[in-house]
Amino acid sequence: MSADKLFTPMIIGKTTLANRMVMAPLTRSRASQPGDVPTEMNAIYYAQRASAGLIISEATNITNQGKGYSLTPGIYTDAQEAGWKNVVAAVHAKGGKMALQLWHVGRISNRHLQENGVAPVAPSAIQAVKSTSFVILPDGTPTRAPCDAPRALETAELPGIVADYVAAAERAMRAGFDFVEIHAANGYLLQQFMATGSNKRSDQYGGSMQNRARLVLEVVEAVVAKVGADKVGIRLSPNFVAHDIIDDEAEGMAMYLAAEFSRIGVAYLHIAEPDWAGGQPLSDTFRADLRQRFKGVLMTCGGYNAETAKARLVSDTVDAIAFGRPFIANADLVKRYQQGAALNTPDQATFYGGAEAGYTDYPTLVA
Repeated sequence: MSADKLFTPMIIGKTTLANRMVMAPLTRSRASQPGDVPTEMNAIYYAQRASAGLIISEATNITNQGKGYSLTPGIYTDAQEAGWKNVVAAVHAKGGKMALQLWHVGRISNRHLQENGVAPVAPSAIQAVKSTSFVILPDGTPTRAPCDAPRALETAELPGIVADYVAAAERAMRAGFDFVEIHAANGYLLQQFMATGSNKRSDQYGGSMQNRARLVLEVVEAVVAKVGADKVGIRLSPNFVAHDIIDDEAEGMAMYLAAEFSRIGVAYLHIAEPDWAGGQPLSDTFRADLRQRFKGVLMTCGGYNAETAKARLVSDTVDAIAFGRPFIANADLVKRYQQGAALNTPDQATFYGGAEAGYTDYPTLVA
């Protein structure tokens, strides 16, 4: 197996991708206001990167309750759906494929972002004291704000959470997305339910591993029932430790869920590696075991470059590699890796918020 494997076609579900390079979900905080609506500028940005085998959108709020950062897009209003439809059409016009990542932040939020200033929600009333939200105050001042203490979701509310994911997935399909990716990683709501440190519930959604996994499996099964298993992916981040996540059974949970996702028929499983956030690296044994448990397409994300991606594919423990920051600064990353060309350096000052600068204006290779 050679480095060229990165550039060979692959099939996820019933969809053929041009290559195995995936553009990872990247929050860029450029949705139009009011309303958190994707814009023509967003369409240009994503279409520029359509040579990726698959683009996974920035995390997208499934409800206002699920919002933890100002200027992030939603998928729960007609205007948001129309905005995303324009984005997907632009990507498809360039021959690309795109997934919409469905996001509920849970406790990683602030009252300024919630309707009527209510508390954020979580599996248990445990505050993420080391984390912050990004908030634009009523006077227009942007600021990093502490995450407010959440309230615990009532058992009777959880079917409504599931329904929000389903409604968002329906909107995504109407907008033309090739897939939806359920965000069950990086310390947000679904991982809060899964983790031992953030879930102290005494009902059927707390306690045992199976109970803590119940909500994510209900979401996955309901979304699959609505849009089809071949259209559904999911992201997990075993050993993730940011956003105050503590989990004594992180790897065991990942293995349990991988087998359940195979049973359900989920098209792909996207693993966000924990190293960048200070988590324990994933072992070769874990990777091999995960490969055995999950029968769909496996992709991984976490600081890869062309050479390390080649090595990971050679190990045959994954089918595709997702790249984040390299795609920010290099819309033509596929061509650059194919040619061994130098990469642009991403400008961190323009990662979150702003306009075209640092978003659509990075130079591409001259033909």
